[in-house]
Amino acid sequence: MRFRAVTIVVAVGAALWAGAAPAQSLDEILAKNYQARGGLERITSVSSARITGTMSMGGGMEAPFVWQWKRPNKLRLEFTLQGMTGVQAYDGQTGWMVMPFMGSSDPEKMPEDQLADIREQADFDGDLVNWKEKGHQVELVGKEKVEGTDAYKLKVTKKNGDVSYVFLDAEYFLEIRGEGKRTLRGQEVEYESSVGDYKEVGGLLIPHAMSTKAKGMPGGQTLTFSRVELDVPLEDSLFAMPAASKGAAPSR
Repeated sequence: MRFRAVTIVVAVGAALWAGAAPAQSLDEILAKNYQARGGLERITSVSSARITGTMSMGGGMEAPFVWQWKRPNKLRLEFTLQGMTGVQAYDGQTGWMVMPFMGSSDPEKMPEDQLADIREQADFDGDLVNWKEKGHQVELVGKEKVEGTDAYKLKVTKKNGDVSYVFLDAEYFLEIRGEGKRTLRGQEVEYESSVGDYKEVGGLLIPHAMSTKAKGMPGGQTLTFSRVELDVPLEDSLFAMPAASKGAAPSR
C-alpha cells in the first residue's frame, strides 16, 4: 500500500557500499518482501480497506482523516481542517475533489498533477506487486544505510516513465523509505518518505506511520493510523463525483 494524503509534496542518495555486491537476487528479495507483508495471495485478495487516522502538517496543525479504497483502483480521502471537510477521490477514471479551504464547497475535477498522484495512491498493492503486469520495471541497485539500517535499494521505472526508489530493510524485507519526484503546480519537486510502525491486520503487516517531505527540507507531513479495516463493504457511489449544487458556477 502506498499513501500520501492531500498531495503536498530524491535524488539518488549516497554511493553504494564500496565493493559490496547484492547478496540476493531481485526475485529473492521481492519474494521475501511479499512473504513479510503476509503473502502475495493475501495481499492481492484484499477487496477494500478503510483507514482512520491523523495527519500532522507541522506548526500544531492536525487533521483527522478517513481513507477508503476499493479494488480495482478506487480511492476516497476525507480530512477535516479548521472545521471544514475536504475530499479527494478517484473512481478508477475520474479524479475529483472538494476543497472548501479554497472557497468552494462544490466538487471539481483534479488538476493533472494531482490526478497522477491519486492514481498511484489507488494502487493498494504497491508498485512491487505484479510489477511486470503493470508495465513497470524494477531493478536491484544495491545496498545502502537508511538511518543506520541496512537496506536493499530498488529502482522502480513506472509505465509512464516516472522513476522512484524503494528501500527494503535487509533483515525484515519491509519498506522503510521511499524517494522520487512529484510535479506540483507545474514544478518538479523531489520528495522522501519514511514508513514504519508495522502492525498485523487481517493477515497482513501494514505500516501505521508514514511521513513525506520535500527532500532536504524540514517539516513535511506525517500520517498516523489509529485503525485499519480490511475487506469492508464499500459502495461504488462513494467514489463517484457528485453533481455540483444547483446554481453553482462551473469549475474551470
